[in-house]
Amino acid sequence: MIVKQLSLKETTWHNSIQNIDFVPNIVLLFVSPLFNAKTDLVYQLLKMYPEVKLIGCSTAGEISGITVTDETVSLTAIQFEKVQHKLETVEVKNRDQSFDAGVGLAQKLKSQDLRHILLFSDGLNVNGADLVSGLRSVLPDTGITGGLAGDGLNFKETFVISNSLISDGIVVGLGLYGDDLRISYSSKSGWDGFGIERLVTKSENNVLYELDGLPALQVYKSFLGDNVTSLSSLALRFPLSIRINKTEEPVVRTVLDLDEEQQSLTFTDRIPEGAFVRLMNSNVNRLIDGAKDSAKEATNAINKNAELAILVSCAGRRLMLKQLVEEEVEVVRDIIGEKPEITGLYSYGEIGPFREFAPCQFHNQTMTITILSEC
Repeated sequence: MIVKQLSLKETTWHNSIQNIDFVPNIVLLFVSPLFNAKTDLVYQLLKMYPEVKLIGCSTAGEISGITVTDETVSLTAIQFEKVQHKLETVEVKNRDQSFDAGVGLAQKLKSQDLRHILLFSDGLNVNGADLVSGLRSVLPDTGITGGLAGDGLNFKETFVISNSLISDGIVVGLGLYGDDLRISYSSKSGWDGFGIERLVTKSENNVLYELDGLPALQVYKSFLGDNVTSLSSLALRFPLSIRINKTEEPVVRTVLDLDEEQQSLTFTDRIPEGAFVRLMNSNVNRLIDGAKDSAKEATNAINKNAELAILVSCAGRRLMLKQLVEEEVEVVRDIIGEKPEITGLYSYGEIGPFREFAPCQFHNQTMTITILSEC
């Protein structure tokens, strides 16, 4: 396995891609929504490498090495020598089709020797939890990692890249096949619960109306005060943990909007009635510790010969960390060592198991790490 990591700028990308000194069979592209030359870049890569598989998406920040940037492309050229790979795409016209999209993608990639799926999805028109549920219904024991495309903090439009196709409303999956693949992964947050766990008594899709029979916003403000508004960043700093039943591990859901008239909360993903939720908070040190724990978990499952680490972190974490955002990437480097190349993005949702052998989940506010090498 050969890997080359590049950070491309708008004015110099033509020259930078000439530094790829081998013929890649896969190129990962994590692209700023402000990078205007994305179509030209994709065209040029396909012209240079006609057999290459291009996969990626738009971001809320690009990770390349230990740097976090905007207005760039984090490009990772990969040459697998033994691992087989297959790229497939499905269309999602609206959020209600997310489960079926997951089923369709899984069926396209399914094979006896399928080891892992690397997946990137439209970030605004897809229900991440339903997408993952659809994939798991067909491939319950297959590792799946990736994330939802970002658009900075604008939440207006995202795009996904699948070879020459650059579009919203799609999900792309890269299947990796064969026993020569070595892969490990982990997803940790660094968020802590406080207060009592409450029952969702009224909700619709991703809008939460009542907790324990009380208006959801009223309960939310009883903890955080009346300073929390739809225009403040406080809501992003206090997500909820959610679990569908009392036996499963909770996942984090970010608050996107507050409705004073309806006394409701809008989240990044579905909040079903009958689920249990709990308020969460964190600080800079705890978030960085969460990234460290994710790196430790992923590294424990793979030997020191790792070649590539793919980091998918949450846009909400970047907002919390502010100018210290690179510290959560640096702590991953400290744990995994100097050898693996690091690429990644800040996303609108992360996809992956908490740890090896755990089921795949859709997350918010985590650092999800995938580490790859080839035997």
